[in-house]
Amino acid sequence: MKLFNTLLVLTLILTLYSCTDTDPMKDNPFATPSTLPFEAPDFDSIDDSHYMPAMKEGMRLQIDEIETIAANPEAPTFENTIEAMEKSGDLLTRVQRVFFNMTSAHTNDKIQEIQAELAPKLAAHSDNIMLNRDLFQRVEVIYNQLDELDLSPEARKLVEDTHRDFIRAGAQLNEQQQSRMREINERISELTTKFQENLLAMTRERSVVVDDADLLDGLSSDRISAARQSAENRGYEGKYLLSITNTTRQPVLTSLNNRDMRQRVWEASAFRGVGEDGGIDTRPIVLELTELRAERAALLGYTNYAEYALEPQTAQTPDYVLEMLEGLFPSVIANADSEAEQIQQMMREDGIEDDLQPWDWEYYAEKVRKAKYDIDESEVRPYFELNRVLEDGVFYTMNRLYGITFEERHDIPVYQEDVRVFNVYDHDGEQLGLFYADYFERDSKRGGAWMSSFVVQSHLLDQKPVIVNVLNIPPPAEGDPALISFSNVTTLFHEMGHAVHGLFSDVTYPSLAGTSVPRDFVEFPSTFEEDWAIHPEVLANYAVHYETGEQIPQELLDRVIAAREFNQGFDTYEYLGATMVDMEWHLLGIGENFEEIDVEEFENSALVRYGLDDPAIPPRYKSPYFAHIFAGGYSANYYAYIWSEVLAADAFAFMEEQGGLTRENGDRYRHHILSRGGSADAMDLYREFRGGEPDVQHLLRRRGLE
Repeated sequence: MKLFNTLLVLTLILTLYSCTDTDPMKDNPFATPSTLPFEAPDFDSIDDSHYMPAMKEGMRLQIDEIETIAANPEAPTFENTIEAMEKSGDLLTRVQRVFFNMTSAHTNDKIQEIQAELAPKLAAHSDNIMLNRDLFQRVEVIYNQLDELDLSPEARKLVEDTHRDFIRAGAQLNEQQQSRMREINERISELTTKFQENLLAMTRERSVVVDDADLLDGLSSDRISAARQSAENRGYEGKYLLSITNTTRQPVLTSLNNRDMRQRVWEASAFRGVGEDGGIDTRPIVLELTELRAERAALLGYTNYAEYALEPQTAQTPDYVLEMLEGLFPSVIANADSEAEQIQQMMREDGIEDDLQPWDWEYYAEKVRKAKYDIDESEVRPYFELNRVLEDGVFYTMNRLYGITFEERHDIPVYQEDVRVFNVYDHDGEQLGLFYADYFERDSKRGGAWMSSFVVQSHLLDQKPVIVNVLNIPPPAEGDPALISFSNVTTLFHEMGHAVHGLFSDVTYPSLAGTSVPRDFVEFPSTFEEDWAIHPEVLANYAVHYETGEQIPQELLDRVIAAREFNQGFDTYEYLGATMVDMEWHLLGIGENFEEIDVEEFENSALVRYGLDDPAIPPRYKSPYFAHIFAGGYSANYYAYIWSEVLAADAFAFMEEQGGLTRENGDRYRHHILSRGGSADAMDLYREFRGGEPDVQHLLRRRGLE
């Protein structure tokens, strides 16, 4: 009996050991699809400790699936190769979509540690798929048989894209070249992750702590209260904290009356990432990343990284991009010079004879705007209460254009208490998916605004979309209404444009769903939605005083709309400055001596080369904190915003010609653009919608530059 008990205990121990040792996904919520509606993440069950085991197991399982596909003894077919690849990696996809949303929207030290450890592993995992010679041979067989296969246009596009992606990943390189490609990809992954971590750290490092409320003269009382609360949250009792946003310019510069205070804020922003006072220095990352990208492009047979990066975009070549951008320079510079003259005149009236400085521009531009259009931000903001803008502005517009409705629900777990969740219903009552709204700034969130997905639409996988919009609106003090700037109003509409691109997706294959389109096309649907924010019918519905309930006076509204065009010279100039810096970095080839490049000198030389070196209008992003190109996916692609705006301005003008805010117009746009994802050539989709080519003049009119 004693022997039996001993054996029983040993058996139990071995069983327990076996479970814990061989089942890394035991009790892990990512092990199976979420049981919440549309497989939405169950944040009540997800813990930081779940990410790494799920990632590792997800990579292992997908490689097993890929090896099975590659070793299939049957002849390659679309179904047993391309479609099988689309179905692979469900666990990895599930955890990645949650994890990488958290790295941007709600990170912490643990998540950053995991991200740093995972970055090279995920790069290697991707290489293990894209550099698999047996797998590529199967893809190539199918690609070479395309004209003989009876495939749908979408399936054909998927084959073409897959074949192209393999080649661009290095599938045709020899063993030695592929080995070096793996090293490059791993290091690039590590560096971009580190750059992203530094950006978040710099937001805290460069925050401006103010001792005396008098120095904040010019800010509204609610913004001062919010600054005091932010300071208290950070442990600065009795002080005020001004957070630094992602761009060089800072929103508070429009209002701060104290010039020295404005200079302090601007310098805190503009001198990020240069190691000032022993702080974070990102310049070594900038140089190493640029050199590695140049080498990667050279391995694949391209002259420089810009040539490589632009090939799959609608622009296709650096020369085409440069030609388009340089065509804008004369009118942009002329408008900026005119604005500068008006600003300097206003400064002289204030008794300031100094040269115009970058910390003066936004402040005095606001004064000129007020004098010219009698606009005062404190007069306007009470008409833009966040919830009213969202529900009676953004949601209202989506209903008028597309017939969809949003219904808030409170039973879906969220990753942070401020996040809201909405059911989205189509015009026939069928639910399209879920929409998450995460709008307030916090220390755990990177700067900027973006859309992402927890689940993407796919008929193949029988999945509907779960979409999230993220902004960085300064939170109000506790108990106060969230009164927002008109800039934030526009951003709400912009990000909803990305959201409906994901929500309306109606494709078979997940790789082609929603926003899976060229980088210089993806900003088109979002920018297009911006102009509805100033449509008279829409404005009348949401621009209501938060206390009195009165609509914004028509006379004030007219001035707000007219004032929108002022300072567009500055806006476009600073954007073009950043764009040309991006292009110049990525036009460098492997023959450059990167170790001897001075980042600031290189950037300044690039601006001088294009005549965009006005010291009062620095680039929207300087290289040490240029997240789009050194942490995000816009390297050699930052031009995409203005390229997409050409399409957006043209599309909006076309709709206005066809009757404006109507379901007929919305349904046409949804059918030709929003539902198609990457299932067809992007410009072909646009031409089908528009019935012709876009006209760049609509962009100039939109920006008031004509």
